[in-house]
Amino acid sequence: MKRNLMMVGVIAASAFASSAALADPGLDLAKAKNCMACHAVATKLVGPAYKDVAAKYAGQKDAEAKLVAKVMKGGSGVWGAIPMPANPQVNEAETKTLVKWVLAQK
Repeated sequence: MKRNLMMVGVIAASAFASSAALADPGLDLAKAKNCMACHAVATKLVGPAYKDVAAKYAGQKDAEAKLVAKVMKGGSGVWGAIPMPANPQVNEAETKTLVKWVLAQK
């Protein structure tokens, strides 16, 4: 009986550790800061898919700085007529985390 309880504990601890290891700070921020209202990872919604943003800016050395400014200040004209408003919900550190995550999408 003790052995069975010990095994249950080990399995539960492993499952918790695995789910914690799978946490994605960029995705978590995108969800928490309302980015997913207009964007999705793989499909265009109101704004472009994150994988399309990553593809467009791939290899550009200044991509991170450009996108950080765009998230914080807003922008228009790059993806069509609908402007992207500034997102006052995110600070600069959070924006950098979000942008790095977006640029890593494939």
